[in-house]
Amino acid sequence: MRIEFLGTAGAIPTPRPGCHCDLCERARKYGPPHARMGPSVFVHGPDILIDTPEEIRLQLNRAGIDHIAAGLYSHWHPDHTMGRRVWETMNMDWRTWPPRPRRTPIYLPERVAEDFRSGKLGLEEHFAFMEKHGTVGIHVIPDGDSITLGGVRVTPVPLAESYVYAFLLEEGTTRVLIAMDELAHWTPPDFLRGCDLVVLPTGVFEFDFFTGERRIPRDHVVLQQEATFRQTLEMVRALQPQRLIFTHIEEPDGNSVEDLQRIARHLHDSEGWDVTFAFDTMVVDV
Repeated sequence: MRIEFLGTAGAIPTPRPGCHCDLCERARKYGPPHARMGPSVFVHGPDILIDTPEEIRLQLNRAGIDHIAAGLYSHWHPDHTMGRRVWETMNMDWRTWPPRPRRTPIYLPERVAEDFRSGKLGLEEHFAFMEKHGTVGIHVIPDGDSITLGGVRVTPVPLAESYVYAFLLEEGTTRVLIAMDELAHWTPPDFLRGCDLVVLPTGVFEFDFFTGERRIPRDHVVLQQEATFRQTLEMVRALQPQRLIFTHIEEPDGNSVEDLQRIARHLHDSEGWDVTFAFDTMVVDV
Protein backbone atom coordinates (compact mmCIF):
# COMPACT_ATOMS: atom_id res chain seq x y z
CA MET A 1 0.00 0.00 0.00
CA ARG A 2 1.02 3.57 -0.64
CA ILE A 3 -0.38 6.20 1.73
CA GLU A 4 -0.55 9.83 0.62
CA PHE A 5 -1.29 12.58 3.12
CA LEU A 6 -3.37 15.05 1.16
CA GLY A 7 -3.99 17.30 4.16
CA THR A 8 -2.44 17.14 7.62
CA ALA A 9 -4.09 19.98 9.54
CA GLY A 10 -6.90 19.57 11.99
CA ALA A 11 -9.92 21.81 12.30
CA ILE A 12 -7.66 24.87 11.96
CA PRO A 13 -5.44 24.90 8.86
CA THR A 14 -2.07 26.57 8.53
CA PRO A 15 -1.97 29.39 7.57
CA ARG A 16 -5.06 30.43 9.47
CA PRO A 17 -6.92 33.28 7.73
CA GLY A 18 -6.25 36.61 9.41
CA CYS A 19 -3.36 35.28 11.50
CA HIS A 20 0.10 36.81 11.08
CA CYS A 21 2.07 34.75 13.55
CA ASP A 22 5.44 33.42 12.41
CA LEU A 23 3.97 29.95 11.79
CA CYS A 24 1.29 31.28 9.44
CA GLU A 25 3.56 33.74 7.66
CA ARG A 26 6.11 31.01 6.93
CA ALA A 27 3.30 28.80 5.62
CA ARG A 28 2.16 31.57 3.27
CA LYS A 29 5.69 32.18 2.04
CA TYR A 30 6.95 28.63 1.63
CA GLY A 31 3.91 26.33 1.37
CA PRO A 32 4.31 22.66 2.40
CA PRO A 33 5.69 21.32 4.65
CA HIS A 34 4.89 24.51 6.60
CA ALA A 35 1.39 24.93 5.13
CA ARG A 36 -1.33 22.42 6.01
CA MET A 37 -4.79 21.87 4.55
CA GLY A 38 -7.67 20.00 6.17
CA PRO A 39 -7.44 16.30 7.11
CA SER A 40 -7.55 13.75 4.30
CA VAL A 41 -5.67 10.58 3.35
CA PHE A 42 -5.55 8.70 0.04
CA VAL A 43 -4.60 5.02 -0.14
CA HIS A 44 -3.09 4.19 -3.53
CA GLY A 45 -3.68 0.68 -4.82
CA PRO A 46 -7.26 0.28 -3.70
CA ASP A 47 -7.59 4.04 -4.44
CA ILE A 48 -9.54 4.87 -1.30
CA LEU A 49 -10.15 8.45 -0.17
CA ILE A 50 -10.66 8.94 3.55
CA ASP A 51 -12.58 12.13 4.43
CA THR A 52 -13.24 15.27 2.38
CA PRO A 53 -12.21 18.57 4.02
CA GLU A 54 -13.05 21.91 2.43
CA GLU A 55 -9.83 21.89 0.40
CA ILE A 56 -10.19 18.37 -1.02
CA ARG A 57 -10.58 19.63 -4.61
CA LEU A 58 -7.28 21.49 -4.32
CA GLN A 59 -5.61 18.51 -2.65
CA LEU A 60 -6.66 16.04 -5.35
CA ASN A 61 -5.49 18.37 -8.10
CA ARG A 62 -2.19 18.97 -6.34
CA ALA A 63 -1.63 15.21 -5.98
CA GLY A 64 -2.67 14.46 -9.56
CA ILE A 65 -5.33 11.99 -8.37
CA ASP A 66 -8.02 11.49 -11.01
CA HIS A 67 -9.49 8.14 -9.96
CA ILE A 68 -11.13 7.32 -6.64
CA ALA A 69 -12.52 3.81 -6.34
CA ALA A 70 -14.28 4.45 -3.02
CA GLY A 71 -14.74 7.01 -0.31
CA LEU A 72 -14.73 6.46 3.46
CA TYR A 73 -15.84 8.80 6.22
CA SER A 74 -14.45 8.54 9.74
CA HIS A 75 -17.09 10.83 11.33
CA TRP A 76 -19.39 13.74 10.61
CA HIS A 77 -17.33 16.72 11.82
CA PRO A 78 -17.13 19.63 9.35
CA ASP A 79 -13.35 19.56 8.88
CA HIS A 80 -13.77 16.00 7.60
CA THR A 81 -16.95 16.35 5.51
CA MET A 82 -17.43 19.90 4.22
CA GLY A 83 -15.69 19.21 0.92
CA ARG A 84 -18.23 16.52 0.06
CA ARG A 85 -19.36 18.36 -3.06
CA VAL A 86 -16.20 17.00 -4.68
CA TRP A 87 -18.25 13.92 -5.62
CA GLU A 88 -20.48 16.13 -7.77
CA THR A 89 -17.65 18.08 -9.38
CA MET A 90 -15.65 14.92 -10.18
CA ASN A 91 -18.45 12.61 -11.26
CA MET A 92 -21.22 14.64 -12.87
CA ASP A 93 -21.38 14.53 -16.66
CA TRP A 94 -21.78 18.18 -17.60
CA ARG A 95 -21.43 17.81 -21.39
CA THR A 96 -23.80 15.11 -22.67
CA TRP A 97 -27.55 14.59 -22.52
CA PRO A 98 -28.88 12.55 -21.00
CA PRO A 99 -25.94 12.70 -18.59
CA ARG A 100 -23.84 9.65 -17.81
CA PRO A 101 -22.29 10.39 -14.42
CA ARG A 102 -19.70 8.27 -12.70
CA ARG A 103 -20.85 6.82 -9.38
CA THR A 104 -18.36 6.55 -6.50
CA PRO A 105 -19.32 4.13 -3.73
CA ILE A 106 -19.25 5.85 -0.33
CA TYR A 107 -18.86 3.59 2.69
CA LEU A 108 -20.09 4.75 6.09
CA PRO A 109 -19.49 2.87 9.33
CA GLU A 110 -22.75 2.18 11.09
CA ARG A 111 -22.77 5.04 13.58
CA VAL A 112 -21.39 7.50 11.03
CA ALA A 113 -24.36 6.61 8.82
CA GLU A 114 -26.67 7.28 11.78
CA ASP A 115 -25.15 10.73 12.23
CA PHE A 116 -25.55 11.46 8.52
CA ARG A 117 -29.21 10.40 8.73
CA SER A 118 -29.79 12.58 11.79
CA GLY A 119 -29.35 15.69 9.64
CA LYS A 120 -26.02 16.89 11.00
CA LEU A 121 -24.58 19.58 8.70
CA GLY A 122 -27.20 18.72 6.07
CA LEU A 123 -25.25 15.55 5.29
CA GLU A 124 -28.24 13.29 4.66
CA GLU A 125 -29.96 15.76 2.36
CA HIS A 126 -26.83 16.51 0.37
CA PHE A 127 -25.78 12.89 -0.09
CA ALA A 128 -29.38 11.97 -1.05
CA PHE A 129 -29.20 14.73 -3.67
CA MET A 130 -25.92 13.39 -5.05
CA GLU A 131 -27.19 9.80 -4.99
CA LYS A 132 -30.30 10.86 -6.92
CA HIS A 133 -28.07 12.40 -9.59
CA GLY A 134 -25.94 9.27 -9.80
CA THR A 135 -22.63 10.63 -8.51
CA VAL A 136 -22.43 8.55 -5.33
CA GLY A 137 -23.79 5.30 -3.96
CA ILE A 138 -24.13 5.04 -0.18
CA HIS A 139 -23.25 1.81 1.61
CA VAL A 140 -23.37 1.19 5.36
CA ILE A 141 -20.80 -1.07 7.05
CA PRO A 142 -22.41 -2.70 10.11
CA ASP A 143 -20.32 -2.71 13.26
CA GLY A 144 -18.08 -5.76 13.31
CA ASP A 145 -18.11 -6.17 9.52
CA SER A 146 -15.37 -5.56 6.96
CA ILE A 147 -15.33 -4.77 3.25
CA THR A 148 -12.73 -5.58 0.60
CA LEU A 149 -11.66 -2.87 -1.83
CA GLY A 150 -9.00 -3.52 -4.47
CA GLY A 151 -7.69 -6.54 -2.57
CA VAL A 152 -7.44 -4.62 0.72
CA ARG A 153 -9.63 -5.61 3.64
CA VAL A 154 -11.02 -2.53 5.40
CA THR A 155 -12.42 -2.84 8.92
CA PRO A 156 -13.94 0.16 10.73
CA VAL A 157 -12.67 0.26 14.32
CA PRO A 158 -14.94 2.08 16.81
CA LEU A 159 -13.12 4.52 19.07
CA ALA A 160 -14.21 5.58 22.55
CA GLU A 161 -16.34 8.47 21.32
CA SER A 162 -19.49 6.93 19.87
CA TYR A 163 -19.47 8.83 16.58
CA VAL A 164 -15.97 8.18 15.24
CA TYR A 165 -14.02 5.28 13.74
CA ALA A 166 -10.49 4.43 12.75
CA PHE A 167 -9.85 2.08 9.82
CA LEU A 168 -7.73 -1.07 9.81
CA LEU A 169 -6.43 -1.86 6.31
CA GLU A 170 -5.02 -5.34 5.67
CA GLU A 171 -3.27 -6.57 2.54
CA GLY A 172 -1.70 -9.98 2.92
CA THR A 173 0.23 -9.81 6.18
CA THR A 174 0.53 -6.00 6.08
CA ARG A 175 -1.64 -4.08 8.54
CA VAL A 176 -2.17 -0.32 8.56
CA LEU A 177 -4.28 1.52 11.13
CA ILE A 178 -5.49 5.00 10.20
CA ALA A 179 -7.22 7.08 12.86
CA MET A 180 -8.18 10.45 11.43
CA ASP A 181 -9.27 12.20 14.66
CA GLU A 182 -10.92 12.02 18.09
CA LEU A 183 -8.86 9.66 20.25
CA ALA A 184 -10.20 11.01 23.55
CA HIS A 185 -10.67 8.30 26.21
CA TRP A 186 -9.64 5.50 23.83
CA THR A 187 -7.88 2.37 25.04
CA PRO A 188 -6.41 0.51 22.04
CA PRO A 189 -7.58 -3.13 21.86
CA ASP A 190 -4.98 -5.86 21.87
CA PHE A 191 -5.68 -7.01 18.29
CA LEU A 192 -4.27 -3.72 16.95
CA ARG A 193 -0.88 -4.20 18.59
CA GLY A 194 2.12 -4.41 16.26
CA CYS A 195 0.66 -2.94 13.06
CA ASP A 196 3.16 -2.21 10.31
CA LEU A 197 2.02 1.42 10.26
CA VAL A 198 -0.17 3.41 12.62
CA VAL A 199 -1.43 6.88 11.69
CA LEU A 200 -2.78 8.89 14.62
CA PRO A 201 -4.00 12.43 15.25
CA THR A 202 -1.38 14.29 17.26
CA GLY A 203 -3.65 15.53 20.02
CA VAL A 204 -3.47 18.95 21.63
CA PHE A 205 -0.29 20.17 23.28
CA GLU A 206 -1.45 20.91 26.81
CA PHE A 207 2.21 21.40 27.76
CA ASP A 208 5.35 22.40 25.90
CA PHE A 209 6.97 19.06 25.06
CA PHE A 210 10.46 20.05 26.23
CA THR A 211 9.96 22.63 28.98
CA GLY A 212 6.74 21.29 30.47
CA GLU A 213 5.29 24.81 30.49
CA ARG A 214 1.49 24.76 30.43
CA ARG A 215 0.10 25.97 27.09
CA ILE A 216 -3.63 25.40 27.64
CA PRO A 217 -5.44 26.52 30.82
CA ARG A 218 -6.30 23.60 33.06
CA ASP A 219 -10.04 24.32 32.88
CA HIS A 220 -10.20 24.86 29.10
CA VAL A 221 -13.07 22.91 27.52
CA VAL A 222 -10.79 21.45 24.83
CA LEU A 223 -9.11 19.30 27.48
CA GLN A 224 -12.46 17.67 28.20
CA GLN A 225 -13.13 16.95 24.54
CA GLU A 226 -9.78 16.11 22.96
CA ALA A 227 -6.91 13.75 23.67
CA THR A 228 -3.67 15.50 24.56
CA PHE A 229 -0.33 14.66 22.99
CA ARG A 230 0.78 13.05 26.25
CA GLN A 231 -2.32 10.83 26.25
CA THR A 232 -1.72 9.94 22.60
CA LEU A 233 1.80 8.80 23.46
CA GLU A 234 0.32 6.38 26.01
CA MET A 235 -1.86 4.94 23.25
CA VAL A 236 1.23 4.49 21.08
CA ARG A 237 2.91 2.55 23.89
CA ALA A 238 -0.11 0.23 23.95
CA LEU A 239 -0.20 -0.15 20.15
CA GLN A 240 3.54 -0.83 19.71
CA PRO A 241 3.52 -0.11 15.94
CA GLN A 242 6.43 -0.86 13.66
CA ARG A 243 6.11 2.64 12.22
CA LEU A 244 4.22 5.68 13.51
CA ILE A 245 3.01 8.82 11.75
CA PHE A 246 1.28 11.70 13.51
CA THR A 247 -1.14 13.91 11.60
CA HIS A 248 -4.11 16.25 12.30
CA ILE A 249 -1.68 18.95 13.41
CA GLU A 250 -3.46 22.05 14.71
CA GLU A 251 -2.26 25.60 14.00
CA PRO A 252 -3.18 26.86 17.52
CA ASP A 253 -0.61 24.47 19.04
CA GLY A 254 2.05 26.64 17.42
CA ASN A 255 4.51 23.87 16.57
CA SER A 256 6.77 24.57 13.60
CA VAL A 257 8.09 21.88 11.26
CA GLU A 258 11.42 22.13 13.09
CA ASP A 259 9.70 21.73 16.48
CA LEU A 260 7.96 18.58 15.31
CA GLN A 261 11.15 17.16 13.82
CA ARG A 262 12.89 17.75 17.15
CA ILE A 263 10.09 15.97 19.02
CA ALA A 264 10.28 13.05 16.59
CA ARG A 265 14.04 12.73 17.14
CA HIS A 266 13.52 12.77 20.90
CA LEU A 267 10.88 10.03 20.71
CA HIS A 268 13.14 7.96 18.48
CA ASP A 269 16.02 8.27 20.93
CA SER A 270 14.01 7.84 24.13
CA GLU A 271 11.39 5.29 23.00
CA GLY A 272 13.08 3.66 20.01
CA TRP A 273 10.14 4.56 17.76
CA ASP A 274 10.22 4.98 14.00
CA VAL A 275 8.13 8.16 14.14
CA THR A 276 7.34 11.00 11.75
CA PHE A 277 5.03 14.01 11.79
CA ALA A 278 3.20 14.08 8.48
CA PHE A 279 3.09 17.01 6.09
CA ASP A 280 0.89 17.77 3.10
CA THR A 281 2.00 15.80 -0.02
CA MET A 282 3.91 13.23 2.08
CA VAL A 283 3.84 9.72 0.55
CA VAL A 284 4.85 6.52 2.36
CA ASP A 285 5.00 2.92 1.17
CA VAL A 286 4.07 0.09 3.49
